[in-house]
Amino acid sequence: MKFWHYALTVFLGGCCYGILSTFVKLAYAAGFTVSAVTGGQYFFGVVLAWLVVLFTKKKKLTRIQISKLIVSGVPFGLTGIFYYQALQTLNASLAIVFLFQFVWIGALLEWVFHKKKPTKRKLVSIGLLLVGSILAANVMFQEHLALSWQGSIWGMLAALTFSTFVFLSSSVEKATPPVLKSALLSTGGVLTVFIVFPPTFLFDLDILMGLIPYGLALGIFGVVLPPLLFSIGMPHVGSGLGTILTSSELPVVVTMSALVLAEPISLPQWIGVVIILGGIVSSNIRSDHSRSRVTA
Repeated sequence: MKFWHYALTVFLGGCCYGILSTFVKLAYAAGFTVSAVTGGQYFFGVVLAWLVVLFTKKKKLTRIQISKLIVSGVPFGLTGIFYYQALQTLNASLAIVFLFQFVWIGALLEWVFHKKKPTKRKLVSIGLLLVGSILAANVMFQEHLALSWQGSIWGMLAALTFSTFVFLSSSVEKATPPVLKSALLSTGGVLTVFIVFPPTFLFDLDILMGLIPYGLALGIFGVVLPPLLFSIGMPHVGSGLGTILTSSELPVVVTMSALVLAEPISLPQWIGVVIILGGIVSSNIRSDHSRSRVTA
């Protein structure tokens, strides 16, 4: 695969996250609680991930390798927990802006641990993404935005754990088949979520049956596909560019809100979407050119 193929794979992984908020809102409208929706997402996702593993070529891993991948999935589960906590005291717009800080945290992690100092062009791309996120989330044009220090901390923790998950996806056990790696990462995520949100819905047949459509959709787009796509692409693009590519989440959130939920989207929000996509494209084109020079 060419470099841009791997970049596109990570980009699509970010798009998957953007689909989640629509299904979460639909599940809440149907009367399901935060714990049921979160637990259902990870439960159905991890079941689907292991079903896929059953039909793929197996590779024997050591206990240490398995443990590494399961532990690497802990930030995956923590991100959802922290983000939902942030939503308890923050408007959704502010919460997603805090979560969006992962774009510079990812570059910082790559600089600290891989000694890859971000280029000026990458810093410009990050700046564009942050400006675009503020516009796309419609923060500047909303009244009565409540900013709490508790919500701010939860939001930043969600950004940190998501950046950590992206970083680990690009670094840990690169030789592991992506499908198996995704299943083990998801296992770490579901174990983490079940500690915080005990899966009581599993013992109530009515809730479980009603949750299936939402749980399957959330599981596919929130648990199965992102770790799988990140496992394929992240080792090749690196966590710095990887976090920039995953910012595709917010344009998809805005688009899905408009198309599926029929929510009104303002012109500044669409401008923010364009700015975000521009930041992603400019950073990726530069990286692709740089990679071509190296391989030449």
